[in-house]
Amino acid sequence: MIRAAFFDIDGTLLSFNTHRVSEGTVRAFDKLHAHGVHTFISSGRPMVLIPPMPVTFEGHITMNGGLVFVGDHPGANEEQNTPNTTLLSNPIPNSDLQAWVDFAKEHNLCTMVFTADGMMLAQPNEVGMKLRDQLEFTMPPVVDIDRLRDAEAFQVIALMPAELDKQVGAMMPHCRLPRWHPAFTDIVAAGNSKAAGMEAICRHFGIRQEETLAFGDGGNDIEMLQWAGIGVAMGNAEQNVKEAADMVTTSVDEEGIEQAVKQLFPA
Repeated sequence: MIRAAFFDIDGTLLSFNTHRVSEGTVRAFDKLHAHGVHTFISSGRPMVLIPPMPVTFEGHITMNGGLVFVGDHPGANEEQNTPNTTLLSNPIPNSDLQAWVDFAKEHNLCTMVFTADGMMLAQPNEVGMKLRDQLEFTMPPVVDIDRLRDAEAFQVIALMPAELDKQVGAMMPHCRLPRWHPAFTDIVAAGNSKAAGMEAICRHFGIRQEETLAFGDGGNDIEMLQWAGIGVAMGNAEQNVKEAADMVTTSVDEEGIEQAVKQLFPA
């Protein structure tokens, strides 16, 4: 029996073409809720970059597991009467952040840093602006790169080619680089992952691992799909993501979530 479903955002819930949640996905959520399934976000995005959607979530795995909570966003206005519980909070160690700032400064690399309640951009370039437009990011404040040194950073978006990943990983020994795009990699604290976030949420709700369902399309979804009782890769996913999944559905633009939910819940 499936009791919890976890959803990536970009390329899974949101089409790269429309940047919207489809009507079929809304129908799929209605069906899941009718079967008593809890629904959760599981994203590399920070809360500040998660747009309003016509579907509901009982909790959020943000920044690839760096900050995980159930209920409303941490720090929300108490007058809203929407309490939250933080389950995981694991920022990047400052020594590793300093090493990244030194490296990015030396090589003039565009960098975004996500904190618990905001984001900053340093050394913007054309690739960074294209990424912002592709994902429909709100333009973060542009700061001098040395300003990033004092941030409590839960995630760094490093705009650099994949051939630098090994070098950067070696100089940031307390971090991992879950790359899901050829133009950039996420950098998060070691131990942080969508799978770790799923485990924390399931422990909180008393849900067993085999009772979980997950949808994703990117490289940073592989661990999530492998951890889930049923991992579903979108049809638009890369081959290595599909190989990590238990089943492959149609693409996000072909109502992939709804197609999979119909198959898993035929009644």
